[in-house]
Amino acid sequence: MRRNTAVVSPPLVPEIRLHLATEITPIWQASEESLARSAVPPPFWAFAWAGGQALARYLLDHPSVVARRFVLDFGAGSGLVAIAAAQAGAACVLAAEIDHLAAAAIAANAGLNGAAVTVTTADLIGSDDPRWEVVTAGDVCYEQPMADRAAMWLRGLAGRGCLVLLGDPGRVYLPAAGLCERARYVVPTSRDLEDSELRDGVVWRVLAG
Repeated sequence: MRRNTAVVSPPLVPEIRLHLATEITPIWQASEESLARSAVPPPFWAFAWAGGQALARYLLDHPSVVARRFVLDFGAGSGLVAIAAAQAGAACVLAAEIDHLAAAAIAANAGLNGAAVTVTTADLIGSDDPRWEVVTAGDVCYEQPMADRAAMWLRGLAGRGCLVLLGDPGRVYLPAAGLCERARYVVPTSRDLEDSELRDGVVWRVLAG
């Protein structure tokens, strides 16, 4: 991870530093197929996706949303949103990420920022913990099966009283209903990752289903 990334700050969240791929790091050039041949999952954790940046920016700008609360960051990727929650004053932050390489990246990134973040590689979809007060999820609507499973689960958590926040830049499988917009940011991106150099990163509140 350290050999294939550089320590940089995402454009929308300069307060946080992460181990990320750049145009000059080898992992940027590695194709999904070549990674699969080595039994390595695609390195989604090595990029600060637009939805996650918007969600992290929102938490830092509105710390009262998570202050003194237990936060679960689902599909945590690089750990950007989890770190933002910790910096915004969350009482406890649990970052859930089933990719073990991503879990290592989250731990490294949390340490880099002096953020208290616990990491789990358990698949939490379908589970619940009464301690969870705020649940965040950035850029989880990129694949239909995943998006459908996550949406149903997140609506259930909202129904039992969780504040559920979803960060998304307009992915194809974003739910068409059951969302309430909280904030919108213009996020600088790369054409190597997205179809535009700017994307609208929207923070949605997931409503009970």
